[in-house]
Amino acid sequence: MKIKIYSTPVCPYCVMLKDYLKKRNVEFTDVDVSKDEQAADEMIKKSGQMGVPVAIFISGDGREKVIIGFDKANIDELLKTDN
Repeated sequence: MKIKIYSTPVCPYCVMLKDYLKKRNVEFTDVDVSKDEQAADEMIKKSGQMGVPVAIFISGDGREKVIIGFDKANIDELLKTDN
């Protein structure tokens, strides 16, 4: 499973999400939407949201699951199905 996180450096929930994944040794790609306008547009198209964090979980078959905010229960469920 690939994980892409759209975030900003000043967002406390973004930091919490990334720390949560790091503590569980889960690899992810972090995209700073405050510096990348194209990525911000991509995030809005995928999530329908302008707020961060937005995490995109991409399964091996290319399906995407969008998690908005630091939703620990949904994140744990997706990580569990990846094992």
